[in-house]
Amino acid sequence: MRKVIVAGHICVDITPKFPDRKVSSVTQIFNPGKLIEVGDADVHTGGAVANTGLAMKILGADVRLMGKIGKDAFGDMIMQILGEYGAQDGMIRTDESGTSYSVVLAVPGIDRMFLHNPGANNIFHAQDITPEALENAVLFHFGYPPLMASMYENGGSELASLMKRVHESGVATSLDLAAVDASSQAGRQDWKGILARTLPYVDIFVPSVEELCFMLDRERFAAWQMRAAGADITTLLDPETDIRPLAQQCMDMGVKILLLKCGAPGMYCCCADEDTLRRIPDGPGIDAKAWSNFTRFEKSYVPDRILSGTGAGDTSIAAFLTAILDGYSPEDCLHLAAAEGASCVTAYDALGGIRPLPELKARIDGGWKKT
Repeated sequence: MRKVIVAGHICVDITPKFPDRKVSSVTQIFNPGKLIEVGDADVHTGGAVANTGLAMKILGADVRLMGKIGKDAFGDMIMQILGEYGAQDGMIRTDESGTSYSVVLAVPGIDRMFLHNPGANNIFHAQDITPEALENAVLFHFGYPPLMASMYENGGSELASLMKRVHESGVATSLDLAAVDASSQAGRQDWKGILARTLPYVDIFVPSVEELCFMLDRERFAAWQMRAAGADITTLLDPETDIRPLAQQCMDMGVKILLLKCGAPGMYCCCADEDTLRRIPDGPGIDAKAWSNFTRFEKSYVPDRILSGTGAGDTSIAAFLTAILDGYSPEDCLHLAAAEGASCVTAYDALGGIRPLPELKARIDGGWKKT
């Protein structure tokens, strides 16, 4: 079996269960001085390492997880949870910082909000990925550098250096981003410059369209926010006029395969030409001719129910990458990514709703309704 490394951000996610009553505005729930009664808390691992890495493992990939955690109670909790999957050995424990955690506010009817402490993720360095760790790997997926200070400081030199070293070692690379607060240290970085230095060494790029727009085109992002007037931005985007220009910037920077997560409406995929795709290392077995210039907007599948969007993007990525490794066609890889996202939202945590790819394929072929 071909080895995959999923590295980067990991944390503990604490998700209070809100009453199953949809609201249309944050103020219907959150007001100063108001007591909000909630149900039991759902406590699970979160972040790209746990969400995408464990999802790929559940889907049958040979995955090694690599993240940095503290020697504290939250760190012990992560080790215990990963141990249940036999996936704890790649964790790096440190006494220099506490373990990262997030409080996830998943209120039915509105987009999620996060209270986040980055913890030990801020001191994850390129040197933590050793040459020995890369041995026999065919794919290296790195997630959430905007939530890891060492990766975005100094113009993102650490991130660019890491992705370059991995790619030049003959391992295919994949990169995911994360949303940041514009007023935070991460939000004030020159992300366009960071991505320009990093993306030449990224084969598969899998950000969300909002994250990407914030980083590449702040003026466009501000216009989207004004247009949305507090509503979900992704429901108002047009694939041709809003999404394609951002996608083209990524391709111009050197990305070979782009999967843009576009929220509830779906996802957008576009690929480079055949000659460019042949620069991807051979390990994942990507058919450059089949993937050449593939472009499509894939609408979401209608989920059986919606409990939480936590991890939906990460599990979509997991399905996309695993489907590539399993030799599915570009069309099927995109279908399966969208389908796994629709399955994910039926559970409070990122992993509870995951379904095997053959099961999803059968449901898709049977006429699973789209939004």
